[in-house]
Amino acid sequence: MTGTEADRPLLLVVATGMRLYREYLLRSIGAKYRVHLFLTAEPDWEKEHVTGWTVLPSTTDGPAMAAEAAKLHARDPIAGVLCWDEVRIHATAFIARELGLRNGDPDVVWRLRDKGKTRAALDAAGVPQPRSIAVKTVAEAVAAAAEVGYPAILKPRGLGASLGVVKVHDESEVRANFGFTESARAPEPVVFDTDQPVLVEQFVSGEEISVDSVVRAGRVTPLFVGRKVVGYPPYAEEVGHFVDADDPLLTDPVLLKVLQDTHEALGFTDGITHSEYMLTADGPQVIEVNGRLGGDMIPYLGLLATGIDPGLVAAGAATGLPVDVEPEHRRVAGIRFFYVEEEDTTLGSLSFNEAALPEGIDRVVTVAQPGAVVSPPPKGTVWGRIAFAIAVGASRAEVASRLDAAEAALDVKSA
Repeated sequence: MTGTEADRPLLLVVATGMRLYREYLLRSIGAKYRVHLFLTAEPDWEKEHVTGWTVLPSTTDGPAMAAEAAKLHARDPIAGVLCWDEVRIHATAFIARELGLRNGDPDVVWRLRDKGKTRAALDAAGVPQPRSIAVKTVAEAVAAAAEVGYPAILKPRGLGASLGVVKVHDESEVRANFGFTESARAPEPVVFDTDQPVLVEQFVSGEEISVDSVVRAGRVTPLFVGRKVVGYPPYAEEVGHFVDADDPLLTDPVLLKVLQDTHEALGFTDGITHSEYMLTADGPQVIEVNGRLGGDMIPYLGLLATGIDPGLVAAGAATGLPVDVEPEHRRVAGIRFFYVEEEDTTLGSLSFNEAALPEGIDRVVTVAQPGAVVSPPPKGTVWGRIAFAIAVGASRAEVASRLDAAEAALDVKSA
């Protein structure tokens, strides 16, 4: 190892996710840090960006990973540990605790993972949020909905990406949709409170936003505000996002106070968070808080819009090293996800007409493969997405127009 190589801090990264959605993070981090991966299989595309890896039986077993990390740390001190996978952030906290690193309190991370615990902590601190009641049965859900009032929201206790979330308007809809929410599962399920797995929540209206923030010694600094585009009512499928480097919410004193109060109530003092708020007529209300960078390419939109590198900020938050949160440029970036129209569609071919794409398209990506059977929400949810497009421009309207053109350029044929 050269002297220059040895001077780079060692960062342990737990899992990487899909290349399409996460390589940009690993590429940036690998240029500044020596990266060691904990994975369950031999790395592939990741090798270009890392200096080492360990293949483990599981990356959701926190104590086992902590023991393995301690061995690595004894040979080569680890400066920080980082994870952007929702399923694994709690297990990763065990590593940080074992090594005395930042974000090393599994109880705090679990408080974010378990939306019931999130609600309880925020309620105790008086942070504005919808009223929420945890339930187990349809009968309990009916009673809870009557208590919080209609319309109401049914949501799973521990899932992300709006999985299993549905708006209900009366008792019959609660009964009809409870099974949909209760049975919602992620590909790698995590066990939450099986006695009360569903939350019945007060419906609050307004614009829903997300905020990716860096938290250092308890101080919360927002990096990017994502303006969410939701479709397929009464389900809450996230079909797109816009990030504006000049979004006025980045300096809005009311949102900044609620953002700070939210993190203090949850006890989250160091790391990266992706929190979601509803901008109601009475002010912002907390929808959920995640102890990781946002998904859906939102941090990448932030990078395009501002030049702030989310991977390097996350790595700096994990290691305590300086981070650069000053924008290099000021643009708008947006993403739109595409779906088929009919349930159980077998894809024949899927491609974008490159000649029809306008200026300002950053990338177009086909996610599904020919022969795949896909559906729109609610059956398809996140896994029903067949493609996406990302565009940049001077305004949201300009970006939206470019995404419209990309959608028109997508040619989908069924088998």
